[in-house]
Amino acid sequence: MRHRTDRQAIELFLQRLGRRFAMPGRLFLVGGTTMVYEGFRQQTLDIAITFEVADEHYSAFVAAVRDLKAQLSLNIEKVSPAEFIPLPSGHQERSQCIGRYGQLDVFHFDLYSTALSKIERGTESDFDDVLTLLDDGRLELPLLIQYFDEIMARFAIESLRQDPIEYRKKLEILKEMYQSRL
Repeated sequence: MRHRTDRQAIELFLQRLGRRFAMPGRLFLVGGTTMVYEGFRQQTLDIAITFEVADEHYSAFVAAVRDLKAQLSLNIEKVSPAEFIPLPSGHQERSQCIGRYGQLDVFHFDLYSTALSKIERGTESDFDDVLTLLDDGRLELPLLIQYFDEIMARFAIESLRQDPIEYRKKLEILKEMYQSRL
């Protein structure tokens, strides 16, 4: 049985993965994993990651993650905001570096992309996460809206997940929730 994941478990996973996978690569923490790592939440259901490794090292990386998943009894999922929304320009440059584990450079996936994908999903906990990031100053509402408007031009064409009208309604709900907190 796999357990909920806290910051200590995320850190242990990163340390062990850095020792086990001895090739260069980039690992990105995504969504709730970032929220837990940064101390905004105590736990998450899984460690959500995405990664970039050379094609010839891909299977070795996946095997290392699977071994650690079993060894540490963790839920580890490969997921990216790009699976839910078109990514806004500059997302790579906005990914915040956490540190280096072995030859793996570890980052938080761009928080604006993460927030936009959470708005698209639109659960109460997703809205809570985005509001927390806004309250903490990690996101700025005008910039979030700017990136939203940028991706909306591509959303209807590139995303099969939801219709643009519903997505815009969710953004308006989030804006109202944020304004009511000020």
